[in-house]
Amino acid sequence: MRAADRIEQALENAISIAEGRGEGLGSEFGAPPLLVAAMRHAVFPGGHRIRPQLCLAVAQACGDADPVASNAAAVSIELLHCASLVHDDLPCFDNAATRRGQASVHAEFGEPLAVLTGDALIVLAFETLAVSSAPARRLLPMLATIARSVGSPNGIVAGQAWESEPAVPLADYQRAKTGALFVAATIAGAAAAGFKTEPWRALGATLGEAYQVADDLRDILCDADELGKPVGQDSARLRPNAALQLGLDGARCRLEGLVQAAVDSIPGCPGVVELREQIKAQTEQFFPKQLSRAAA
Repeated sequence: MRAADRIEQALENAISIAEGRGEGLGSEFGAPPLLVAAMRHAVFPGGHRIRPQLCLAVAQACGDADPVASNAAAVSIELLHCASLVHDDLPCFDNAATRRGQASVHAEFGEPLAVLTGDALIVLAFETLAVSSAPARRLLPMLATIARSVGSPNGIVAGQAWESEPAVPLADYQRAKTGALFVAATIAGAAAAGFKTEPWRALGATLGEAYQVADDLRDILCDADELGKPVGQDSARLRPNAALQLGLDGARCRLEGLVQAAVDSIPGCPGVVELREQIKAQTEQFFPKQLSRAAA
């Protein structure tokens, strides 16, 4: 099965748990219909699914000895990403009316339900890991890695919290808000396949920074229709932005250097050649199409 199909099927299976439809998980009362609808709205249709794709790509490069474990890790990471988007869009943060080309969760279902939706997705991410049949020797390292990618001091919660500080170090902000889940993806992918995990940290960290630089460029160069979400948020909210700090040319050069560094950082593994090609192809999508015109 293609990685994209594995991800969508596993996400559907996870949401069925929240609905009470999972095998052996039926509830006589049923789930609150609006909550389930809001969770589905947050997860489907998805974006590029970059983080779970990366997790599966690493697992496959390492032999993918336990697809159940790699699926659980990939889906957990995507659910956490979706939860972060729901909370990021709330009126107390970005107050974004759209996400992925449709109404944001709070715009569609109201702010109270959006808060609960984000919470429910976070819990579901860890429940997905817990109910998988992954062996403990693989499950425990994945669980620890993914938990660290969410909390403090270096997870996405800390990344969001930096926005409430009077001074925001760009590197710390990007490492937590964006890089943490990329690191979780590469390390969890290796753990799911039974490989040593620490050599894979650099790939996740470098790709995470590259993605954030690209996102900073898109925030300046693209329009809302193209991105499916509001633009100009960093400038309006005085948040760190690599393109604003380095200029378009400087940010483009930084992005190119990070992409090459990511490819060079891939550890030795059975599928190293194929993974290098996958990373090159995936990172091509990072570059906004307006970039060459803006730099000319």
